[in-house]
Amino acid sequence: MDRLKKIVEIRNKLISKEVAIGSWIQLPNSSVAEIIGHSGYDWVAVDLEHGSMSIHQLPDIFRALELGDTLPLARLSEPHPKDCKQALDAGAGGVIVPMIESAVQLQNISDSIRWPPSGNRGVSFNRANLFGKNFESYTDEAQNPLLVAMIENTNAIENLEDILNVRGLDSILIGPYDLSASMGLTAQFNHSEFIDAVEYIKQTSKKLKIACGIHIVSPSISELEKRIIDGYQFLAYSIDSVFLGHYSKNPLLKG
Repeated sequence: MDRLKKIVEIRNKLISKEVAIGSWIQLPNSSVAEIIGHSGYDWVAVDLEHGSMSIHQLPDIFRALELGDTLPLARLSEPHPKDCKQALDAGAGGVIVPMIESAVQLQNISDSIRWPPSGNRGVSFNRANLFGKNFESYTDEAQNPLLVAMIENTNAIENLEDILNVRGLDSILIGPYDLSASMGLTAQFNHSEFIDAVEYIKQTSKKLKIACGIHIVSPSISELEKRIIDGYQFLAYSIDSVFLGHYSKNPLLKG
């Protein structure tokens, strides 16, 4: 797969106010990744924060996603430069960064995902450039991988405009569970305070012309369609483990 071409396609969708739909995987299995990768998503995030993957498993999982022309992204375990380097060197086309709370923090990550002169990520032969064979062509990708910041706590809301102005940010992604928990309203998604916070995030991102996304955890086509109508552009649709639990249930089992 031409990762750079796919990155540009997704970035252009977001700039043009179109929708980029992805999914999420937590299970450390390349066959599961291959199935999801052939399911028609623009991108799939490999969850290093809450999933069961380790760094050495990423190349096989990324390869499996790429077989379906799906861009692999990495949801980092934490906003740390080392996590950025390891995920991108393994072949991620970009990073989704959890628990962003300030512009300074995000700018540090933005610098950490890019090779010089755009950033300060270490230059090396690695799986992403086929251990040097594709070094020259990978240089362009390494200057500008996708960058998505998760907005999932009240500190991020307080600093939202500064965060949205960080160089190289492609999209934000609302984490509904962590955001509601930080407000003392865990999973109370119909609470007026939570609804107001989400609306503020969405409207502020619209004002500053940065794509806004949200994770639809339980698979629901009607919910997906509603979120698109609401103006969300970067949408994560469910999780491999949730798909499995949802669709594997005995249809004759009551209750």
